[in-house]
Amino acid sequence: MKHKLATQPIPATATAPLPDSTTPRPPPLLRPRGSNHVGMRQFNERVVLQAIRQNGSLPKADLARLTGLTAQTIGLITNRLEEDGLLIRHARVRGRIGQPSVPLALNPDGAFSVGIKIGRRNTDWLLVDFTGRVRQRKSLAYAFPDSAVLLPALGQNLNALRDELGPLSSRLVGVGVAAPFLMGGWHRMLGLSEAQANIWNQMDLTAEVQRMTDLPVSFAKDTSAACVAELVAGCGRDLKSFLYLFVDTFVGGGLVINSHLYSGLNGNAGAVASVPLHLARQGEGKPVQLLDRASLWELEQRFTAKGLDPAAAYDERAMQAPFEPETTAWIGCAANALAHCIVSGNAFLDLDAIVLDGSFCRPLLQRLLESTRSALADYNWEGLWPATLLAGSIGPDARALGGALLPLHANFAPDRDLFLKAVY
Repeated sequence: MKHKLATQPIPATATAPLPDSTTPRPPPLLRPRGSNHVGMRQFNERVVLQAIRQNGSLPKADLARLTGLTAQTIGLITNRLEEDGLLIRHARVRGRIGQPSVPLALNPDGAFSVGIKIGRRNTDWLLVDFTGRVRQRKSLAYAFPDSAVLLPALGQNLNALRDELGPLSSRLVGVGVAAPFLMGGWHRMLGLSEAQANIWNQMDLTAEVQRMTDLPVSFAKDTSAACVAELVAGCGRDLKSFLYLFVDTFVGGGLVINSHLYSGLNGNAGAVASVPLHLARQGEGKPVQLLDRASLWELEQRFTAKGLDPAAAYDERAMQAPFEPETTAWIGCAANALAHCIVSGNAFLDLDAIVLDGSFCRPLLQRLLESTRSALADYNWEGLWPATLLAGSIGPDARALGGALLPLHANFAPDRDLFLKAVY
């Protein structure tokens, strides 16, 4: 989805409200900013690239108007970016008035990155081009990741994707890894020994992957990476603040506040898996958590109990006989638990929307959305603004795609704050 082109120049400065101001100032729309100062060359180049990434192909006149840079500066910058292979020219467009314009666009072959999602049921590798499109993918499925098998596979598939680029391999800028903070968390539920869990909980995944490549490696919590993908490439582009829920083997989430990915003190914001679903009562054990009701692990157990393939939870079979009755029962339970989480989260955060996605098939997502909306109507919303529940647009690739966006951002975005969307 593309934003409409801003038609007014961006002001050189913006004033924040005074600390004692009682009138909140709405944040401005996302607009890249630039400077005509010679020392800002690299920054301005990144501003131009981001303007094109957000708006699609643009002629130089529109780039100047959007960024606030002079026409001469835009000409110099775009010429350099073309020479570097980062921009390409489209066919001339003849308007009603004036000379034909030449739209400039990102060159898909201008740069590449690899995103690696390491999960409890599979690992995915995505090769992503400069426009964010997935060019190649690899996947490895398992009951639970065995480090002795998975670690060698990480390097093998990473090198295979690099080799497949051929002469373009020099344009690979980095690797982004997305994984749970504690891969061995809830190990008793998964039927794992404490020793098996500790292997992953004590492992520095970033360092392990870095030993396999000379490319820079970055890390993000898997559901935060998925939230990043939705924020940058999905419906999150049009939302200011939202809670992101991602249903996988376990359920997790991410949080966007004022158009920024909010990580929290320990980088664990949006950890909805641990949300309790009822009050604790002495002598009755600890309350069940959201992951006990709204995770695909629960759907797997339903299938297993009926002698069915638990892997069907992640594909179209879940919506077909003989799996469908168990899926329907799971949806009812999961939807009510998700609704409880949504009402609780909205009470604290007062959000624009809640975005729900997962590693299941799209028909299952739609059924879960419908049931969750129905469940939300059964809760008492007095004193709250009703939350808008939206379907995520990325799907199973969200975590790996979010990982791949990390090195692209580090190399080509103008702002330090990851996925900054507003200027103050």
